Amino acid sequence: MNILKGEIEKLTISGSLTLIGINVNSIGMSAIVIDTPKTAPYLIVGNTITVVFKETEVIICKGNTDKISLRNKFEGVIENLESNELLSKLKIKTTVGTISSIITTNAVKQLELKVGSEVTAMIKTNEIIISEWLIGNHLY
Repeated sequence: MNILKGEIEKLTISGSLTLIGINVNSIGMSAIVIDTPKTAPYLIVGNTITVVFKETEVIICKGNTDKISLRNKFEGVIENLESNELLSKLKIKTTVGTISSIITTNAVKQLELKVGSEVTAMIKTNEIIISEWLIGNHLY
């Protein structure tokens, strides 16, 4: 599981949905939740939140990503790569922190990925989970 610390920068509410603009290490991210400030009181601009997404939801790309609809894109360098017969786990050092991704080993071979490869890690807005900032078992 990828867990990052962020701060709410912007809330756009439509019915029971909220699009959340998040600042993570001075980099913008977005998440959409089925909640509003009325149903989730921590949804306040300026609040610190936890940003969570699964390793299996991180898409890896080499090269240009200008014409891709994904909003959460982080350039980085592969610092660790563990490959098994079917799946591979990548650790990517990015400006928002280290992001883990699990992709097929066939994709690793097809993209010719290795330690030191420059890649872009991408996460769909609807695949991000947010909550109040959590340290250990304590909410802040």
